[in-house]
Amino acid sequence: MSVSKELPALDAHLSKFSYVGGYQPSKLDTTVLASGHVPSSPPSSLPHLRRWAKHMVSFSSSECSAFPSLSAEYKVDEQLSDILQNSLKMDKEIGNDNATQNKKSKGEGGKGKPGKFVLKTPKGTRDYGPAEMAVRRNVFHAIESVFHMHGAVEIETPVFELKEVLTGKYGEDSKLIYDLEDQGGEILSMRYDLTVPFARYVAMNKITNIKRYHIARVYRRDNPAMTRGRYREFYQCDFDIAGQYDAMIPDAECVQLVHQVLSKLDLGDFTIKVNHRKILDGVFGACGVPAEKFRPICSAVDKLDKSPWEDVRKEMVIEKGLDGEVADLIGEYVQQSGGEELIEKLKNDDRLKDSPVSQAGLADLKLLFDYCKDLGVDTYLVFDMGLARGLDYYTGVIYEAVLSAGQTSNEEGTVGSVAGGGRYDGLVGMFDPKKKTVPCVGVSFGIERLFAIQERKQRDEFGKIRATQTEVFVAAACKGMVQERLKLLGLLHGAGIKAESSYKNNPKLLSQLQYAEDNGIPLVALIGESEVQEGIVKLRNTSTRQEETIMREDLISAVKERLK
Repeated sequence: MSVSKELPALDAHLSKFSYVGGYQPSKLDTTVLASGHVPSSPPSSLPHLRRWAKHMVSFSSSECSAFPSLSAEYKVDEQLSDILQNSLKMDKEIGNDNATQNKKSKGEGGKGKPGKFVLKTPKGTRDYGPAEMAVRRNVFHAIESVFHMHGAVEIETPVFELKEVLTGKYGEDSKLIYDLEDQGGEILSMRYDLTVPFARYVAMNKITNIKRYHIARVYRRDNPAMTRGRYREFYQCDFDIAGQYDAMIPDAECVQLVHQVLSKLDLGDFTIKVNHRKILDGVFGACGVPAEKFRPICSAVDKLDKSPWEDVRKEMVIEKGLDGEVADLIGEYVQQSGGEELIEKLKNDDRLKDSPVSQAGLADLKLLFDYCKDLGVDTYLVFDMGLARGLDYYTGVIYEAVLSAGQTSNEEGTVGSVAGGGRYDGLVGMFDPKKKTVPCVGVSFGIERLFAIQERKQRDEFGKIRATQTEVFVAAACKGMVQERLKLLGLLHGAGIKAESSYKNNPKLLSQLQYAEDNGIPLVALIGESEVQEGIVKLRNTSTRQEETIMREDLISAVKERLK
């Protein structure tokens, strides 16, 4: 069998599995890649092999060396090519050589020098210290308060799903899904987003309408850019409306919610870009794109916010196999942006005026603009024909929020879009046994990106971020006051006031006052022997360092008054 006939068989195999040996990478994958039988850039006619090859080269050499050898139980499909048979043999030989080498390096008794262990977080993840968590807590609170204002209820789903639930929902991004090793009789993957698990939840529980929010971690095997808030493990904050409602009313509410969240976080000027999948599909059809290439071409258009048109066109023609003249026609449309005047222009466009799909999408957008005008958020809208949202499940209106400031490519620490979403009317039906659909529309906030901006903003404004929420620090001016301090702490805590004190029996006064200043604690309740005898407390303002004498029985009301 010739190599040209072997590759389609391998492509068919990879349409069912993430890797050559199944749902997790193994040394067989690296062996096949290095065998010379598979081109470094397979043709677009072999999309699954192309996806696999592109994915494999993203692994570092250290990651590849950590791949397990293929299980002894693995049986090569008889219909697969000699590539796998030869590579499997080569993989076993390499495994045997490695085992022999390891044995030699350790000595016959298995003893040897252990490798140096580097203590760090995994690639694409980070720890959050007290100051960072304080910022994150404020961002979460701001977003949740807007969700509650719209009457949303909260749900939670597992951090991993059956692989079958996630497969086929994300287009080219499916390669970024983390697959788990089978640990309990089921093939599992880490959730890629919160939308597909939500659709599964709606279908499984036979829900016909719900307005829900969900804040949780998701996982993507992406190339991280941590200075721009892009990680492999990160939070998403999702708001979705499921149910059969009149056109564009829920969609307009989602746009309004994006405006309210970003305004509440006070991150500066922003734009909400909108488009419609039906308009894009109509453009593709009118320009001569074959129907089977709609989604791959849509995925290419989605890169316009990061790449110039010349690069996107090159991907369409060279990688996706699109005719150059067709790509040029698409370029005439997807580089346009504007407001309602662009909607009117496209309604009368010679190619689109006879396209029912495009006209339906344009009618939806006109209605969306009208409703957003009624909600007072239309001035933030831009109809951007280059917005595509690459995920396969979108079916209608799509939108994305981008900050107007701090987006130049030469500025360190800039971020991309901070929120995005759209309508996905067919996703729930994919999970329902009777294919019963429940129309849905929603938006997802990239909390890590919002957090990165908010953290930078607060450091620029305040220099130091306050991590503690303590309102009063109880201090003593002399020795032997530990029990009196504890009594005062009990009094403050009983009134719901956040308070703390030193854990030392006889702390120095200067150290106590310095602690309050360093941690931004606004008030200090100061006592000594004379204060205890007279039943008074000295209340000190940490920022002004002014003190006033308060009767002990009036302490609670005095503290609450000064904390207003």
